[in-house]
Amino acid sequence: MKRLPLLDKFLAGLAFVPTAMVAAVLAFPQPALADTGKVPLTVTVTDIADHKGAISFGVFDEAGYDTDTAVNGGLIPVTGDTATMTLELPPGRYGIKLFHDVDGDGKMGMNPFGMPTEPYAFSNSAPAQFGPAKWDAAAFEVAAPATAHTIKLTR
Repeated sequence: MKRLPLLDKFLAGLAFVPTAMVAAVLAFPQPALADTGKVPLTVTVTDIADHKGAISFGVFDEAGYDTDTAVNGGLIPVTGDTATMTLELPPGRYGIKLFHDVDGDGKMGMNPFGMPTEPYAFSNSAPAQFGPAKWDAAAFEVAAPATAHTIKLTR
C-alpha cells in the first residue's frame, strides 16, 4: 500500500517529537506525581499498659473537633508500650482524639455515669475536664516537610 506524499512529509516532521519531549522533561522537571501537597504526620502514643487491642483515633480540624467530624483517622494495632502510625494531611491546624480499644469492640467503654473505662487521650496530651479536651489545648500545627506528634495515654 502506497502512502500519500503529504502524509510522508507530515510523519517525517513528527520524527523529532519524542526527542523534543524528553528534552522538555529534562529541562523543566515536573514534581513527582505523588506530590499531593500533603504532609506526613507521624502519631506516637505512649504509656500503653495493656499490650492488646488497638488505638482508635480521629484527626479533626477546628470546625469538626466539637462535632466529632474527623478529617482523617484510623486504628493503630497495639503490641507494646508505644504505638505509631503515619498519615498524610494538608498543612494546617489539627486536634486528635483517641482511645485504647482494649476489648476490641470498636467503641469506647463507659461506666453507667458516662465516665470512660478504657484509656484515652488528646493531642498535646491535653487534659479532659468534664468532657473532651478543649480545642485550644489540643490544637497543633502540621507543617512541611513532616510533623511528628507524641501523645501520652491517660489511664
